[in-house]
Amino acid sequence: MYTFKIDASAPKADLYTELVRAADALTSAEPDAVANMANIAALLWEYLPDVNWTGFYRVVDGELVLGPFQGKAACIRIPFGEGVCGTAAQSGKTQLVADVHAFPGHIACDTNSASELVVPVLRNGMVIAVIDLDSPTLNRFDTEDAKGIKLLAESIADRI
Repeated sequence: MYTFKIDASAPKADLYTELVRAADALTSAEPDAVANMANIAALLWEYLPDVNWTGFYRVVDGELVLGPFQGKAACIRIPFGEGVCGTAAQSGKTQLVADVHAFPGHIACDTNSASELVVPVLRNGMVIAVIDLDSPTLNRFDTEDAKGIKLLAESIADRI
């Protein structure tokens, strides 16, 4: 069992530094991508405040397929270019959405979600997955969250 002393109320830069360290500890010796995604989704769920879904969508045969996550049951397949996750996967760019109800084509897997942050995971310049975070609070995520999750995505890209 892993035990981490991460202060969820710490400044965001410190919180994400600690989350990246914890993710490294969880994944450094494990070759299985699914196990690594599962532990990272659980880590984010445990330590990020005010989230109602944390997890991964994997790129499989040109579309996003649900990967390990924490939260309510979710959409299983998302085409590139559709919804926040599909937009992130198609563009290769982080999607920081203050109000998901104002996002054209938003896919509502959990009707309680109000804001969303989706960060592509890139390997050799190609999107291999996205990290998806949802919150029931409008404007929950900001550029510091986006920067922190991007650092996490970069640190685990070769492990998932």
